Amino acid sequence: MERKGLIHIYCGDGKGKTTAAVGLAIRCAGGGGNVLFYQFLKNGKSSEIAALKRINEIDLIDGYEDIKFSFNMTDDEKKIAADYYTLKFKEIVNKINEKNYDMLILDEVIHAINLGYISIDSILAFLINKPLGLEVIMTGRNPDKKLMALADYISEIVKIKHPFDIGIEARKLIEM
Repeated sequence: MERKGLIHIYCGDGKGKTTAAVGLAIRCAGGGGNVLFYQFLKNGKSSEIAALKRINEIDLIDGYEDIKFSFNMTDDEKKIAADYYTLKFKEIVNKINEKNYDMLILDEVIHAINLGYISIDSILAFLINKPLGLEVIMTGRNPDKKLMALADYISEIVKIKHPFDIGIEARKLIEM
């Protein structure tokens, strides 16, 4: 009997959502599993991506290199981003259907949904119809109740204190 893949959500305002997802990807690959990894709202140039590229069992899909913070985007740029992420998600689903992956990481997909860059209905339909053995990990702040209802794991990472609050920007090797 095939192992049932479960759905994970790592959410909250604390640091560590992506770190948790990366850790699961490495654990899965270390156990001989195949992972598909995609980051929404990030340009793909972070240190974790550089490390994941070295692991044969992890397939990465390139991100949106020209992405800006949504508050710096025009309405036209937001529309372009939404079109891009809609197509990118279709590419992800096609890859999942082509290869027998054990795990799918959708980093920051929850934030992309909240910004209107990707339809929650398309994510929900995928999750309901995903391959039986596929483990799906999603990260981001403020997940929709419908997503939470489908999830098997929900971990909230709460910020108690963060250096950004006193003006220390993201640092290479730690936050990027």
